Amino acid sequence: MSKKRTRKPVPLDRDSSGRYLPLLVAIMVYLASLALAGGLSMGKLAERWDTGLTGALTIQVPADAAAAQDEAAMSALLAEVTAFAGVTGATAMAGSEIAALLEPWLGDSGFIGELPLPRLIAVTIDPAAGPDIAALRQRLEELAPGSLVDDHQQWLAKLLDLARAVEVMAAIVVALVIFAACIMVAFVTRMGLAAHEQAIELLHLIGAQDSYVARQFQNHALSHGLRGGLLGLALAVPTLYLVRYLLQRIDSGLLPELTLRPHEWSLLILLPVAAALITMITARITVMRTLARMP
Repeated sequence: MSKKRTRKPVPLDRDSSGRYLPLLVAIMVYLASLALAGGLSMGKLAERWDTGLTGALTIQVPADAAAAQDEAAMSALLAEVTAFAGVTGATAMAGSEIAALLEPWLGDSGFIGELPLPRLIAVTIDPAAGPDIAALRQRLEELAPGSLVDDHQQWLAKLLDLARAVEVMAAIVVALVIFAACIMVAFVTRMGLAAHEQAIELLHLIGAQDSYVARQFQNHALSHGLRGGLLGLALAVPTLYLVRYLLQRIDSGLLPELTLRPHEWSLLILLPVAAALITMITARITVMRTLARMP
């Protein structure tokens, strides 16, 4: 009489459906890290733009004006501008400084000094009670016809709007990554439940509660999520340093430096932990809802 062989139930915390879960979580954490770092860097760049240009304006004196050709006339113009209500200081920029401003566009060429460039005056204003720009323009037109007053507000507002839009897009990317991770974990968990359906029925017959089954899956998901999150962060860090190196080579004040403060690095370090917790919670909710619908 031959003995009937019974197959041992497969442990619930081991299944082929979750084989690629750490890799998928790693990809999600990698993308979230890049998006979060980019959003933080754009926020600091916007703050730098706002701080650097708020409370300042620039006056362009035409090259053919007397003030642009004669230092005595320029000193008199500076005195008039400084004495204007709401202005706290005015400084005429040297030709070398103007050439340095044009160097990113024209290159390091000797002919820049030969061009009929306008003289620039950097004006510092009182943020609490700034000058009347229209009155200042009228006064400059009397002293140096053709002079332009640029208060930077129009293009600064556009740059700040761009920076804020990038920050919002980064937040949306992080939210989409979290949403995609939840869907992915739910799908993998359902596959695991289907693979162990017979084992789960046997556990129910011997008195196991749904919470016990859910605990097996959530512990499995927590372990995989943490490993995948650490892998994603390990891949994101060298990528961020590479992007930072490339941005430093460009050396442009209009691009973010991608330099993170210590508390910002802590946010990136917490991403693997957050990914593991999201993976665990999603797995538990999926298991409990699926088992509740089982007969």
